Amino acid sequence: MSGGGNRNRGARWSAAAWAAGVLAALVVLPLGAGDRLPDRVATHWGGDRPDGSMPFWAVPLFPALLWTALLLILALTARRATGPVRAWYGAVLLFTGVLLTGAQASIVHANLDRTDWTEAATVGPAVALTLGTAALAGLLGLLAGRRGAAAAPAPAPGPVLDVPAGERFVWLSWTTNPWLQLTAAALGLVAAAAAIAAAGGLIGAPWAVVAPLTVVAGVVLGCSSVQARVTPKGLEVAFGPAGWPVRRWPIQAIESARVEQRTPAQVGGWGYRLSGLGTTVMLRRGDCLVIHPRTGAEFAVSVDDAERGAALLNTLAARRTAD
Repeated sequence: MSGGGNRNRGARWSAAAWAAGVLAALVVLPLGAGDRLPDRVATHWGGDRPDGSMPFWAVPLFPALLWTALLLILALTARRATGPVRAWYGAVLLFTGVLLTGAQASIVHANLDRTDWTEAATVGPAVALTLGTAALAGLLGLLAGRRGAAAAPAPAPGPVLDVPAGERFVWLSWTTNPWLQLTAAALGLVAAAAAIAAAGGLIGAPWAVVAPLTVVAGVVLGCSSVQARVTPKGLEVAFGPAGWPVRRWPIQAIESARVEQRTPAQVGGWGYRLSGLGTTVMLRRGDCLVIHPRTGAEFAVSVDDAERGAALLNTLAARRTAD
């Protein structure tokens, strides 16, 4: 228990140090070069030439306010999250911090020693480098958070089911979200209408409209219903009306299972969600069947009769361990 507490305290101190460091960089970079910057500073570029500016006093203030607002939002939402490690919080902090700091450094460098903001240098290469670095930092933050989630201690034992020797039980449950199904249908109709309009010559470049809408409609439809099945082999979760794709966990890979109340606010919305709680298939608020694998992050799915499914998984896992 103390090891997990130390990890959490270390993560909080690291996040606080990063937040303070980024805020200081956003303010100090322009103020430190204030005597070498014009009264109005170029802050937006259309191609190679600047096409927008801010007064000097707004250059440190505006990104600092953006960063502070993000910190407040993360702090408020973190209070409602129950996972010991919030991988996505770290990824957002690292990505946005690097992005804002890199953008601020690029702006200051482009305006340095210019008498007028319209003479500012191009920022194209610097922006590309900043975006790449920010993406890499966010990915590293996400991977580090997931490793922490995988290393978290196992939760308290969940329910068990009394299965007589020689008996074979199977548990099956499913959930659908009609709002997601309606959304998928609406997107599909729009895609079909665009395809028909393109065939009739009413619109050009049909694939620019039809392809994205079709893909999004398929993804939403796949996340609109889920079926969970527990057998002596383990847990199987099938998505969408076609029952595909399917995720499987063999019984020997499951350490324990439990029932947990979860809401969309805790996991970041509806559908297939990744958060500090692991992976959650959120189709309706309330009871979720949660498995704690021997390796990797937890997986939860919102289905009816979750307690009986968790109990059967625990019984089967215990028998496999005993064998």
